[in-house]
Amino acid sequence: MSKIIELEGINKFFGQGAGRVHVLRDISFSVEHGDFVAIIGQSGSGKSTLMNIIGCLDTQSSGTCRIDGDDTANLSSDQLAALRSRSIGFIFQRYNLLPSLSATDNTALPAVYAGMSGKERSRRAQELLSGLGLGDKFPNLPSELSGGQQQRVSIARALMNGGRLILADEPTGALDSKSGENVLQILKELNRQGHTIIIVTHDPGVAGHANRIIELHDGAVVADQRSRESGEATIAAEVAAAPQQAAGRGRRRRLAGRLDQFREAFRMSVQAMLAHKLRSLLTMLGIIIGIASVVSVVALGTGSQQKIIADINAMGTNTIDIMRGSGFGDRRAGRIRTLTVADADILGKQSYISSVTPNTTNTGDLVYRNNTLSAMLNGVGEQYFEVKALAMAQGRFFDHDDVRATASYVVIDHNTYSRLFKPGENALGTIILFRQKPLKVIGVLKDQERTFGPGSSSLNIYAPYTTVMRRITGAKFISSITVKVNDQVMPLMAEKKLTELLTARHKKQDFYTINTDSIRKTVESTTGTLKLLISGIAVISLVVGGIGVMNIMLVSVTERTREIGLRMAVGARQRNIMEQFLIEAVLICLVGGLLGVLLSRLFGMAFTMMVSNFPMVYSTWAMIIALACSSAIGIIFGFIPARNAAQLNPIDALARE
Repeated sequence: MSKIIELEGINKFFGQGAGRVHVLRDISFSVEHGDFVAIIGQSGSGKSTLMNIIGCLDTQSSGTCRIDGDDTANLSSDQLAALRSRSIGFIFQRYNLLPSLSATDNTALPAVYAGMSGKERSRRAQELLSGLGLGDKFPNLPSELSGGQQQRVSIARALMNGGRLILADEPTGALDSKSGENVLQILKELNRQGHTIIIVTHDPGVAGHANRIIELHDGAVVADQRSRESGEATIAAEVAAAPQQAAGRGRRRRLAGRLDQFREAFRMSVQAMLAHKLRSLLTMLGIIIGIASVVSVVALGTGSQQKIIADINAMGTNTIDIMRGSGFGDRRAGRIRTLTVADADILGKQSYISSVTPNTTNTGDLVYRNNTLSAMLNGVGEQYFEVKALAMAQGRFFDHDDVRATASYVVIDHNTYSRLFKPGENALGTIILFRQKPLKVIGVLKDQERTFGPGSSSLNIYAPYTTVMRRITGAKFISSITVKVNDQVMPLMAEKKLTELLTARHKKQDFYTINTDSIRKTVESTTGTLKLLISGIAVISLVVGGIGVMNIMLVSVTERTREIGLRMAVGARQRNIMEQFLIEAVLICLVGGLLGVLLSRLFGMAFTMMVSNFPMVYSTWAMIIALACSSAIGIIFGFIPARNAAQLNPIDALARE
């Protein structure tokens, strides 16, 4: 017969220096395919350590251990995992079933890491469970099974990938005598089918069921007796080969196998999160706050930016206002009287200017019927309304002929209309008095909500500048000039040229300009900077949330150490363990990100209800980037816990309570 196990001079030491313990001493023996071996000895004799070395869960300090001809000392951790998956099945004293998985899923677990498809796994697992008398227990959780039933699920799991070599550590130790006898009968039947069985026990009665008994004492073999010959090497091809063929097909479908492993890792991650709902929610809290802050800040910034730019556009696009003085707040501006209509006429002849309007303003009492109000009279040219993008609700604007004729016409704004007239009343043709001078209403402007320009509560009326200067104020100078730049000309270039022209006319620069394009760029730059600043603060919340995720994941690794050891024992590679914990960290952050986006949208709805004229503008890209950032945080801060889990020693992990 061929040998499945070959041990030569195995020694194992624990500890260092004076505390060093020699646990196994020059162990040498071999086991043939189809044998049934019991390793017996008192507690502390080294039998469990020897089984762990045979099962590729632990390594010897010296000597050679060959399993199926492979020297385990020359294999990497992933190669050892593959060997366990391919050839070895474990039956543990405490069953080591995952509490959140059904009997079928617990049985099928080794096949996940062998690359077997989902349908094949379920079919194979149910066949094995049925063969062990558990045909009605497929969906049951371990907590719903008796001890004997749980051990039979453990046996089925050991057979899942073929189980040519089955290692049973005190398989009856936690069972009553009847259940223990049933388990031993199952093991004997498996041996008759060709499986190689190795039992570790301290009970001579259990060892008596084996064909061969190896006794250990103080780490050395003191007896090796064969009570009866093992059966012929009738390694049951139908038992051992079928899953191997399935695994082989899984290897041929490597991509499908990896996707299946990913789905299993994803499912286990979801189960872990649902098992600790409150902890998962508290872990997400930092991510939720951070994402909600980032998305809300961007939405607020975008909304304010669009609102301000819309107000700027309401002042007129591509417009430049020429004002008296050196700048905003110049107290001497009222005494400067060099800006004239002639300046406006000269500018109107320049090729880079499409329209121009001189402006003059005057404040006084406005009288209509029994109402006396304080209003501002704006003397403007006929092009002013086009330049400022003002719309008419009633009537018409005055035209060039009205300006030349110094017509006593006036256009009133919506505020003035609402103060002087009843809703729906026709104001056209009525006469109002401004500083006791009669003016005929020929138009009413639509309501213009704006941040810049006249406030929403001020009363503004518009008349031809010639009328204001000649019939009301008698002034020879104007307050400002508004020009509209040709669409083909850069506003900054036009601003530079008109500044040079007027400076040459006035012999000095006693005016300043307001370029709406510059205002727009300044607003965009300022709001962008503010968004970046506040988003940076929100990112700190994300980082804090990420640290929380890392801490919780480290706790989760500690809590689930035994589960990690079991997965490694049944064939999980380091990448499988790392993948599972990384998926869990990313899921926590991603769900937190989605909840953060939802919270931000709810905040936006409440904000819109309270502030009707100032919208929050949500960007799909901003939300996608925020979710991508939350996923990245999950990967970054989940890496260390995932790596720690993947680097656990299987035997140490299984021993952890």
